[in-house]
Amino acid sequence: MALVSWGTGWDMVRGFCTTLSFLLGAFTSMASGYLGMKVAVYSNVRTTVSAQKAGWTPCFNVAFRAGAVMGFALCGLGILMLYFTMLAFRVHYSAPSDWVYLNECITGYGLGGSCIAMFGRVGGGIYTKAADVGADLVGKVVHGIPEDDPRNPATIADNVGDNVGDVAGMGSDLFGSFAEATCAALVLGTSIGVNSADPGGDWDAMMFPLVISAVGIFVCLFCSFLATNIMPVRAENQVEQVLKMQLISTTFLTVPAVYFAAIVYLPAEFSLDSTMGGVALTLHPWETWLCVVMGAVGGLIIGLITEYYTSHSYTPVREVANSCKTGAATNMIYGIALGYKSAIIPVLVLALVIYGSFTLCDLYGVSLAAIGFLANLATGLTIDVYGPVCDNAGGIAEMAELDSSVRDKTDALDAAGNTTAAIGKGFAIGSAALVSLALFGAFVTRIRIASSQTIFANGVNMLEPLTFAFLIVGGMIPFAFAAMTMKSVGIAAMEMVMEVQRQFDEKPHLLDANPTERPDYDACIAISTRASLKEMVPPGAMVIFTPLLTGLLFGVYAVSGLLVGSLVASVQLAISMSNSGGAWDNAKKYIEKQSPDSELKGKGSDIHKAAVVGDTVGDPFKDTSGPALNIVMKLMAVLSLVFADTFYALNNGGGLLNLS
Repeated sequence: MALVSWGTGWDMVRGFCTTLSFLLGAFTSMASGYLGMKVAVYSNVRTTVSAQKAGWTPCFNVAFRAGAVMGFALCGLGILMLYFTMLAFRVHYSAPSDWVYLNECITGYGLGGSCIAMFGRVGGGIYTKAADVGADLVGKVVHGIPEDDPRNPATIADNVGDNVGDVAGMGSDLFGSFAEATCAALVLGTSIGVNSADPGGDWDAMMFPLVISAVGIFVCLFCSFLATNIMPVRAENQVEQVLKMQLISTTFLTVPAVYFAAIVYLPAEFSLDSTMGGVALTLHPWETWLCVVMGAVGGLIIGLITEYYTSHSYTPVREVANSCKTGAATNMIYGIALGYKSAIIPVLVLALVIYGSFTLCDLYGVSLAAIGFLANLATGLTIDVYGPVCDNAGGIAEMAELDSSVRDKTDALDAAGNTTAAIGKGFAIGSAALVSLALFGAFVTRIRIASSQTIFANGVNMLEPLTFAFLIVGGMIPFAFAAMTMKSVGIAAMEMVMEVQRQFDEKPHLLDANPTERPDYDACIAISTRASLKEMVPPGAMVIFTPLLTGLLFGVYAVSGLLVGSLVASVQLAISMSNSGGAWDNAKKYIEKQSPDSELKGKGSDIHKAAVVGDTVGDPFKDTSGPALNIVMKLMAVLSLVFADTFYALNNGGGLLNLS
């Protein structure tokens, strides 16, 4: 509050409103995560019970509807909280000329959501993967006991971690994307409301980004009945088809729905101030609609490409599975190569979306494309939460020693969920890239306004010495972050491995078919909890303080280079890490489905053990470091946007050292 107030010439109202919106964003993110975890915990058991019934429809519908509660609650709560906050701020900023300050204050909402997402994603990822890696290495690889076996002391921590990392973590991540994309669009599109011919301004037109998200909720609600009522799952081979159809149907139904909303909420012709050159652009509703469509379709393409590289129905993952014949080393090589290769098409798609939307509607178009990526956010979250619910249902079936057919059914549901979750991560990474670029544009716009068009009037010059130097520094940040989070998982996993092995050594009867002793589950839960709380602080602090210190010490030119460098590196690294991890996971599952007399020998063979090693290495790739890189690029950008006026207040944007 003090930094924002000081940067705006001690405008305490703006400082207070920004702080309030920050707290509301943080609260909304936490409330959504808590609600999702609560629903998931109850639904895990209900899915297990439903899996004992005949047919596939009951257990699928329970897990799917559990995800839907999280998806619709988060989207609805996010939109309502943001809109009512803006209405409250409008009481003070009633004049259209003051709406620029209103939208600057609301950027705190995105920052609050992103800060919680950082700690939820990183902390949750460390928690779940420490338990998962520890349980796999000692349980499956060394002692050969099944996954989720109650004899394994780490199995409860593993199941708890699925809720923490995959439900609360992913929920807060995508909520942050929604909040930041909307805030960026509002800042960049302020002139649409202010430049209106109506003396009272055009509030409805300025709210168009929120309208897109609201329309998306109704589209997702309608399409959800396709999965549960109209075309329910009746056989194992329909599970993945139904989940994929959710993403495709919501994307294509969003297209006409958003066109109708654009016609209703936007004037037939309106003016938008460009990011560069101070020129006013004349736009029409169809151009904004086209930007949203490019984002929505681009997101679907990236999702389907992600599926191709991570599903064992296709060649790339089967190649990884076959590489396990010669051991874990070749499995590692193939998996890493697959991740690098999988980044090519998504990056080209992102480039086309950015070029097309920027050409049509300047950076406002890029922010609309980012919202287009997230138009079916409710469905994306539904599918993301569906996966861990099915995973934990299988764990409960194993621990309760239910009939093997129950575990087979939940595993089939979970396998489809793994693939569609990988698709969801593709959506999340693509949207994060566009959101970060839009936030960068909003940062440039705020600096240009604060400096009365003296800085960044014609855009950012990358050949400025400070900008060019910090471009390289920004490119280093994602690698430093990935290294810190990967090592954190490694440290926690080592401690977990030693604890599990200690219990097996001290209680050898734990490994009996019918053990007479009970594992100490609490000790493993304590290790994961302690590690996640301790290890998430350094990477989180690095991401938060790097742009802040850069802006305060070196100024706005350095920050612009830092943001571009981190964006470019984060996108490539996030895609490759997430897809490598997903491919290793599904290669292991593909081998497990084979019979002992097949070429891949099936579960328990040396080939399977090599695949388990790959899956174990891939766990922090796909569930800790990779997805958390989304938040790295978004959080750095939104933090720079919130403190833009503060950075400019120091030596007119030169920072304390004033090197520019």
